[in-house]
Parts: sequence; structure tokens; C-alpha cells
Amino acid sequence: MSLSLGWISALFAGFFSAHVLQTLCYPYFWRDLLFLLKVVRYGLKIELSKLTSSVHTVLDRFVEQAQRIPDRPFVIYDGSAHTYRDVDLRSNRFAQVFSEQVKLKRGDCVALLMSNEPDFLCAWFGLAKAGCSVAFLNTNIKSRSLLHCFNCCGARTLIVGSDLLDSLDGALTTLLDDDIQVWAVKSQTEHRRVNTLLDKVDAASDKPVPAALRAATSLKAATLYIFTSGTTGLPKAAVITHLQSLKAAAGFWAFGVTEKDVMYVPLPLYHSAASLIGIGGTIELGATCILKKKFSASQFWSDCRKYNVTVFQYIGELCRYLCNQPKSDQDKNHRVVMGVGNGLRPDVWREFQRRFGDIKMCEVYGSTEGNLCFMNHIGKIGTVGRSNFFYRLLFKYDLVKYDMVKDEPVKDQHGFCQRVNTGETGLLLSKVSALSPFFGYAGSKHLTEKKLIRNVFVKGDAYFNTGDLMSEDQEGFISFRDRVGDTFRWKGENVATTEVTEILGQVEFIQEVNVYGVEIRGHEGRAGMAAMIVRPGFSFDGKKLFDHVTKELPAYARPLFIRLQEEMEMTSTFKQQKFQLVQSGFNPSSISDPLFVIDAQQKVYVPLTDTIYQSIVSGERKL
Repeated sequence: MSLSLGWISALFAGFFSAHVLQTLCYPYFWRDLLFLLKVVRYGLKIELSKLTSSVHTVLDRFVEQAQRIPDRPFVIYDGSAHTYRDVDLRSNRFAQVFSEQVKLKRGDCVALLMSNEPDFLCAWFGLAKAGCSVAFLNTNIKSRSLLHCFNCCGARTLIVGSDLLDSLDGALTTLLDDDIQVWAVKSQTEHRRVNTLLDKVDAASDKPVPAALRAATSLKAATLYIFTSGTTGLPKAAVITHLQSLKAAAGFWAFGVTEKDVMYVPLPLYHSAASLIGIGGTIELGATCILKKKFSASQFWSDCRKYNVTVFQYIGELCRYLCNQPKSDQDKNHRVVMGVGNGLRPDVWREFQRRFGDIKMCEVYGSTEGNLCFMNHIGKIGTVGRSNFFYRLLFKYDLVKYDMVKDEPVKDQHGFCQRVNTGETGLLLSKVSALSPFFGYAGSKHLTEKKLIRNVFVKGDAYFNTGDLMSEDQEGFISFRDRVGDTFRWKGENVATTEVTEILGQVEFIQEVNVYGVEIRGHEGRAGMAAMIVRPGFSFDGKKLFDHVTKELPAYARPLFIRLQEEMEMTSTFKQQKFQLVQSGFNPSSISDPLFVIDAQQKVYVPLTDTIYQSIVSGERKL
């Protein structure tokens, strides 16, 4: 008996010691394991579906939900509730019109240019039901970029929202002359060559079109094209497959969101965050989504209280705007328990939770076209994701040394990349494999190949280049540090410096220009700045430059600051030197070159004085 008690005591002591050791040395072990098992279970479900004759898509899931919970509100927009049945039947009407009157065929690609509204979803689902792939167009893009988007994804039809038809300007004539059929989501229009949709949708049957039209034969088939800015200048059409859509739709579920939650989506649907994670995630759960046409900081919390919102989507800039709102005794009077998004600065994160309550902020890291995703399921402030032994077994990524001056990875004597040490900052690369495929961009194999780095550690390997500098600490938490290359982020949008450079190069007095992003205290991302050389015989014209960038560039891509130089500094490989320009910023007291700042009220670039500089860094002058 005493021997048995001794064994039991020893066993108990062993378990207790192991528990203490695990708690001290591996405090996140069980949370990591349970989270990963959940994600792996979903992944296996998708993989097993490949073995069946039919592929189950996000649209199929929506149709299922419309049958299971027809009367549950799917989308609430501007105070009006649209149930799963409502959206299903209306999207059937759109599908009928697309098939019978627009004469779209299975496999066609159609461009969709619409603001956030329920009919965005009905048109999107209607096109998918008709067997078409859909290209989401950024509502901010100008004519040149818009025309380019059609060329690279092969679309021959444009569906344009009623509020955006007039914004097409000269591009509309060019589209029509190129035999692009344009359909406006209106009942009538003054444009003689533009077709109207709503009158035909209202008269159409709400019976479903044949299910065979939407049936997917492969998870790797393209269902969407989402445009992303990159180093090549003009927008690139990232290929979004059914596989990527299904993975994104599990994001909310992975963080523990349920069908009883109410999601608030104020981000634009043409971005993957709102469409794939927000709408896709709502569909996967059978939950309710509050859709906003445009984010409003002043309406955010009143909306959350009105609709009993529990989960919201964000970008870091959105949370900063909320923190800048006047304080109220109602700040913590809401039911929000979680935010899901990316780009949240640590200082804003702390202030947001201090002011609005203990809301769990779940950072998600991953580009639209990328093959890697990090999820900060622990909620540690300042980190974008979490890695561990289990994660590394499934997803192969590395942080490699990067030379900021030369703007390229550091290579060893054999020509291979070098891994950074724990805690050091390095370029994030993700291995391309069967488990983590990279589907690339539509229209050009060159663009796809340019995002890959080959022969990274051994001959023949291939890695996706995220273009992001990251660090990983001893506990496996991953933090974003900076962007490299020719892209920066401002106002929640990626800005391709080469595209801005091309646009600025059209101004007659500019001989050479170098575009980059600079940090401004208290702001997310980097603001656009352009160093330029004025052509001999000409002078800098702030009014002409303002008019040009306003006409040709969306607001977030317009350079806020101009720096006039006598000559451009180049790297050893004859690339324009950006590193020193980025480091020197825009402080007139430390830069001898003439500096200018955009002035939206006077509609001109004005000299950047010390007074204006101080008003910018203090937050007094709005940008």
C-alpha cells in the first residue's frame, strides 16, 4: 500500500513539475497547440474535398446558409436588413440578367467597380452563379490604371455602381471604343451607349440559374482578381482561387467568432480584408454583417451600440482615427469584444484598449497574393503573429539579412541568403510548395516571377518575397518593422512608387523624379514624398503639379512633400538611392534643398517652412 502511494506521489510530483516547467518555459504551449489543431482541422477538411468529385466553394456555403437560416439578417446596410434569403434571391435575379441579357458565358471575367452596398454582393454572387470570375476594381483608381486593369485580367464587361459612373470621365469613351460593354447599376442613364441593370433585374425571375454554371472543377481555379500595388507601377491582378477564398473565410472562426456575433465591416469590399475575410467569414459562420459604405469615426461607436456589434474589422489607421475622436463617457458603453485586422501600432493599440475597454485585437498578417499568413491569436500588443515549433513544421518561412542601402538581400560567398539571428530584423520569405502555393498575377508571367526569389538556401528552391522586414523574438512573436523596395503604405492603401513616378514624369518641368515614403509622427505608414530635378529652362510650378496629381492620382498616392535636387544619388547598381532620402525625412531645418508641401485649400504646393513643419508633426495641420 505504501509502495502504491509512493508511486502515486512520484507520478503526481512528476506531472506537477512538468506543468510548472511548461508554464515557465513554454507558457503558450497549450494555446498554440489548440489553435493550430483547429486550423489544421479546417485545412484537412479542404484537402479532403479535393478527393471528391465536386469542389465546395464559399458561394456554395452561402447558398447552404440561405437554405438553413433564410430569415437571419446577412447584411445590414444604412439601417435596412437584408436576410440570407433576400440576397440569395436578388443575386439569382442578377445571375438571370447576366446570363440571358448581358450574354455572359461560363468562364468569362467581369470587372466590378462599385462602392460598398448590398448590390455589390448581389452582383458579385450573381456573376459567380453565372459561372464568371470577378475582378474587383479599386474605386479610387484613375483612367490610365482603370484601362490597364482590363487588359491584364481579360475582362470585356464592366459593372459600374450608380454613384461611380460619372467618375469614369474620359475612360468611359475609351472603354466603349474598345468594345467593353458597360452596365450601370441604375434603372436609367443619360449615357446612350451605357446599358442599365436595375430595370432588368427588377423584371427578372428570382429562380436560380443552373447550379452547373457555378460548379468549380478545381480549388485552384481563379474565382476573383483583386488588384494590388507593387513595384512594377500599375496595379497587378492578384489571382484569388477558391482555395484562398476558403482559407480566408475561416479567419473569424479561427479566432473564436461564432454565428451569434455581429460583424462590423467599414473597409472597402474591393480589398481582400473586407471581401474574403469579412464577407467570407460572415458566410462561413452564418452570422450578421453591418456593412458601411465608408468608414466614419464619428459614427463608429454609435453604430456599434445601435446594432449590438461584437466584432469589427480594422486597419491601424482606423483605430488611430477613433482614438483621435473627442472623449465621451460612452466610450466603453458597447458590446465589442474583438477587432480583426492589421497594421495596428503598439502605442495606438494601448491607447485604444485603455480608452474603449479590454477589446481583444487580433492582428492578421498576409498580403492578398501571398502564400503565408500569421495570426496573433494570443493578442500580444505590437505583434502581427505567432510562430512556434508546430507552425514551422507546416509552413516554411525565413527571415534573411537585407541591405537597406543596396536594396537587396545579403548573400554569402556561395550566393545564398543568410538567416538572421533571433530578435534581429530580416526580410520575410515564404517557401513556395504544394502546401503553400503561390498563384501569382494575371496577365504576365514576368510579374509573377518577379515576386519570387530562387536559389535562396539551396539550388532550385523558390520563395515568395513579401517585401516586408520582420523580426521574431525568443517566444516566437513576430513583429512588422518596415517595407522595402518600391512600395509604401499610406491611408490604408499600398502605393507603388514607380506608378507615381511615371505620372509625375508626365509634367513638362520635371526632368527626373524619385518617389518614396517618409514617416510622420502620429500617423500610420509613410506619407508620399518626391525628390525631383527641374528640367533646364523650366521652373518649379506648384499649381501645375497640384492640378496634375489631383487629376491623375488617387488621394492616398499623391506626394505630400516635394524636394528639389540638383542631382539624383544612385546606388552601385545604378538604381535611384532612396534609403538616405527616407532617413532624412522632410524637416526643413535639417535639409538644405528647397522643400514644398501640398496645400489642398490653396490647391498648390507651397514652400515647407519651419512653422508648417511644426504644425504637421504636432498634428495641428491635417494631411
